[in-house]
Amino acid sequence: MSRYGPRIAALERRAERDRVRLEDSDEEPQVEEPAAYLREGAGRAIWLYVEGRTGGRMVPFSAAELAALERAMNAWFECYALCHGIEIDAVFTIRDAAELLLETHNVIETAQLLLGVPKHNPSNGGGRYGPGGQ
Repeated sequence: MSRYGPRIAALERRAERDRVRLEDSDEEPQVEEPAAYLREGAGRAIWLYVEGRTGGRMVPFSAAELAALERAMNAWFECYALCHGIEIDAVFTIRDAAELLLETHNVIETAQLLLGVPKHNPSNGGGRYGPGGQ
C-alpha cells in the first residue's frame, strides 16, 4: 500500500455513500449537486492520482489502490450524470481522466468530454481544479 492508501480508501467510501444516497433519494437533486460531485469528488480522486504521478517521485500505487480510485471517480461521474437525468455505468480509467484534466484544467469540462453530459461547452465557467482551485 502506498502512502496514499488511507486517502484512497476514504474517497472510495465517500463516493459509495454519495451514490447510494442519490440513488435512494425520492427527491430531485439540488442544482448545485452536479458540480459538487465533480469538484469535491471525482476531481479529488483524479488529482490524487496526478499528485502521485508528478513531482519527481512516482508513487507506486498498487493495483487495488488504482481500482479503488477508479471506482470512486466513476461513482461520482455516475452521480453527476444522474443529476442530469441520465443513468450511466461509468468505466473510465483514472489515467485517461487525469490526462484530460491536465489538458483542460477544469474538472467539469473533463467530465463533459468523458460523459457527454451535459453537452460539452468550454465556456461554462466551471473553474479550474487542482491544489486550492475550484
